[in-house]
Amino acid sequence: MQTVLILLDVQNLYYTSRQAHRRNVDYNALWARATKGRQVSRAIAYAVDRGDEKQRQFQNILRAIGFEVKLKPFIQRADGSAKGDWDVGITLDAIEHAGEADLVVLASGDGDFALLVDKLHDKFGVEVEVFGVPALTADALIRSASRFIPIEGGLLLGQA
Repeated sequence: MQTVLILLDVQNLYYTSRQAHRRNVDYNALWARATKGRQVSRAIAYAVDRGDEKQRQFQNILRAIGFEVKLKPFIQRADGSAKGDWDVGITLDAIEHAGEADLVVLASGDGDFALLVDKLHDKFGVEVEVFGVPALTADALIRSASRFIPIEGGLLLGQA
């Protein structure tokens, strides 16, 4: 059975699905699609922690599905801008754990990950499936992926 490492960029998925579809990602459906016929070696969801109850409930849902949840504090800068991405953490974990899997699933549309996907192919010989919102996933990331799975339809909650 093929083993899979799953890495979720929660902030990217939230904002791109809301912008493109006005809906949220169905993480149960994403898990089912990413794991079908596969053994999970590790599954990590990367999120920013604002410390509110609704967010804690969401994090518990991710844990119940099977994800390890890694949190980074939300940082509000003096100029009003915010910081809270996990690009470096996702990259480090991908490099550290890719050798334990036959396939890496990366759920993000961030084009910065195209270099990571290329490195995972070259260094570890693993396939990389990218799940992303089609209109908001970087072309470079789609080109680097072994397969691109669009987040639309059944991978979203609610009705369009």
